[in-house]
Amino acid sequence: MTDSSRNVFPGSSIEEIELSILMPCLNEAETLEACIRKALSYLDRSKIRGEVIVADNGSTDGSQAIATRSGARIVQVPDKGYGSALRGGISAAIGSFVIMGDADDSYDFANLDEFVSALRGGADLVMGNRFLGGIAPGAMPFHHRYLGNPVLSALGNLFFPSKAKDFHCGLRGFKKDSILSLQLNTTGMEFASEMVVKASLHGLQIEEVPTTLSPDGRSRAPHLRSWRDGWRHLRFLLVYSPRWLFLYPGITLVILGFVIMLALIPAPLKLGNVTLDTNTMLYGGILVILGLESVTFSVFTQIFGMNAGLLPINSQLRGLVNRLTLERGLLLGASFVLIGVIGTVLSLATWSYADFGPLNASRIARLTVPSVTALASGLQIILSSFFISILQIGRAGLQPFNKLKY
Repeated sequence: MTDSSRNVFPGSSIEEIELSILMPCLNEAETLEACIRKALSYLDRSKIRGEVIVADNGSTDGSQAIATRSGARIVQVPDKGYGSALRGGISAAIGSFVIMGDADDSYDFANLDEFVSALRGGADLVMGNRFLGGIAPGAMPFHHRYLGNPVLSALGNLFFPSKAKDFHCGLRGFKKDSILSLQLNTTGMEFASEMVVKASLHGLQIEEVPTTLSPDGRSRAPHLRSWRDGWRHLRFLLVYSPRWLFLYPGITLVILGFVIMLALIPAPLKLGNVTLDTNTMLYGGILVILGLESVTFSVFTQIFGMNAGLLPINSQLRGLVNRLTLERGLLLGASFVLIGVIGTVLSLATWSYADFGPLNASRIARLTVPSVTALASGLQIILSSFFISILQIGRAGLQPFNKLKY
């Protein structure tokens, strides 16, 4: 990353800068000057000591010269991607507060009072909400307005509750030090989600203010690719929430499978004209095994994430792991294996009574299916206990850091 100048708002010294207005840029020659002009007019009107930064991501249309001529400071970011440009710009910002927004003239940089007021009031992250402030006709495609943004924002708040109801608003402000402490590392459009997710996980104060969205002033197509970038946002939300990706689905599968098997052990179950028998019981056993695997994956992912500093400490999981030692895990797994072995022995005994000949398939399956399920579950618990211990090698328990809660 290179910094071409140290231009700041006239009358300000570097030490006095309060606000950096940051614009990521990749070939924005048509709209960049208008955005910079609005940002500078805001600094002038509000008497805020600040600067305008353009984080250029390799423009080839003369955007750099336009930025310099218009009074902005250029930061060259060679690593490609929306997230890369913003990370480079944030690192180079002088102000204690940063307000970022796209350089396509869709956001009004001349009206940032509510963002600054919230930041001065103690907020770590201030999100704009376009649905509250107003979306001009033609400013947002139909599938973004009524499908993509509402669904992804709803999932984001389900997984990571916060005051941010518009997860993907490009106009947002934050305390520079607070955001740098999150160690954001995504390079693409999912950077927008990463900022909100990590701020929520790490207990930062998030506020929301209304903002407007206008049609952008470019004649070319936007860099955003709806379905590709939408998937990248969704993928990020899932990967950063082991509970919703693994734990809750796993618990659901275990309970559903156990209920199915328990209901069918005594005899076939008739529901109207449908009779559920041992074939259904077999699927119930598979649900239990898959569900248990999903639950253990949740534990693995969270422990790895906490050890690597990617996720805050989960105090409940920490307590569970510290109580469920390797030895206790082995005993629990061995108990399931023993149940499975007993059921297998009984199955063999039943078979021997028939001189190892044909058996009543329905009757014997009521014994073999639960037995195999118990064997598989027990072995899985044993292996998982060893793997959790491996993840803990060299660590004296999972200790909380920075008083973070998850």
